[in-house]
Amino acid sequence: MASLTVDFFHDVVCCWCFNISSRMRALATEFDLDIRHRTFVLQASRAEMATRWGTPEDARETILGHWAVCRQVSDRPDLVDIDAMRAAPFDYPHGLTAALGCKAAEQLGGQAAHWDMFDRLQRAHLTEARNVADPATVLHAARELGFEAAAFVDFFEDPETLRAVETDRQHARALQVRSIPTLIVRETGARFVNGPREDLAAQLRAALRLVAWKEMP
Repeated sequence: MASLTVDFFHDVVCCWCFNISSRMRALATEFDLDIRHRTFVLQASRAEMATRWGTPEDARETILGHWAVCRQVSDRPDLVDIDAMRAAPFDYPHGLTAALGCKAAEQLGGQAAHWDMFDRLQRAHLTEARNVADPATVLHAARELGFEAAAFVDFFEDPETLRAVETDRQHARALQVRSIPTLIVRETGARFVNGPREDLAAQLRAALRLVAWKEMP
């Protein structure tokens, strides 16, 4: 069977990314996919949050409205705790700090480590209502995942890690990625339509058929 490489653009603070990440984990095993994780920071600072959403109160209520829609179609709605985030004592977080954590993990453990950090921080954000814009939250996740603390901090604070996040943004721009989650099959250029696991599997089978056809003598 032909193999597929899938670029997965995501942001820790994106609830829709939470839904698709668990589905892609199962599909990556079933279809032997090479998932390449790409950070796509929707807003990178409090100032960008204010420009996009207005006041912190407006941002929280608007985004949690998105959570409610997302939870309705989630495979794990119990892990999306809207009430806890509504009561959280901090402004709704931007995604840059978490993206740096994912890239630091990638430097230490490759794509698998990036995915583990991404999923752990999504749980911190969506389930535990923790502030993923706080470096302490990221460092706590790193310790839970077994990273050596000093090595992780070195990569987390390294300017090259920030440049890696920007490189992903430039790659997204070149591919005209404007929203997330976006998953692109490198071999065909196909972009997944987000949906249930069965729909995603059907799209993967179609991509595999196309690759197999192209490889026919």
